[in-house]
Amino acid sequence: MNIRHVRKEDLNQLVRLENTGFTPEEAATEKAFINRIKTIPDTFIIAEENQEIVGYVNGPVIPVPFITDDLFNKTVLNPERGGHQSILGIVVNPKYQGRGIASLLLRQLEKQAQKKERLTVTLTCRKELISFYEKNGYMNQGIAESQHGGIQWFNMTKRLQTK
Repeated sequence: MNIRHVRKEDLNQLVRLENTGFTPEEAATEKAFINRIKTIPDTFIIAEENQEIVGYVNGPVIPVPFITDDLFNKTVLNPERGGHQSILGIVVNPKYQGRGIASLLLRQLEKQAQKKERLTVTLTCRKELISFYEKNGYMNQGIAESQHGGIQWFNMTKRLQTK
C-alpha cells in the first residue's frame, strides 16, 4: 500500500470513487475536486495499490472546530500552523473495505495535522458511522448544523496532542 499526496492526474479516479461512497446529493463535484487538488494538496491523502486509488481523505484547515456547509463549495489555502483539520471526504473502494484503509488514512492525516500544530481533526458523519470514528478516537459532539445532501450529520472531533 502506497500512501501519498494527491496529484492532478488522480482526478478521474477520485470522482469515480467519490460516487461509490456518497449519494449524488452528498458527493463532491468534479469542480470541487479540481479546486481541492489545486488548493489543498497538502491535506489530500491517497491510498494506492498497483496504481489504483483504493481510498482517500481530504479537507481544508479551518479556523473553527466544526464544519460548515460552505466548505463543500469553496476551498481556501491552508494556514501554515494552527487551526482545525477538517475532513470533507474519506472514501475507500468497496472492494478494499474492511482492511483498515480508512483508519490508516485517518492516522496519516492526524500525524500530519499534529506536526502543523492543528488543535483537532473535525468531520461530520452519518449516524451509522459514529462507532467507526469512536473506535478511531473521535468524540461524538452531537447533531451538526450541516444540511449537506439533505441528511442528518453528526459532528465528530479528535483533539490532537500538543507538544
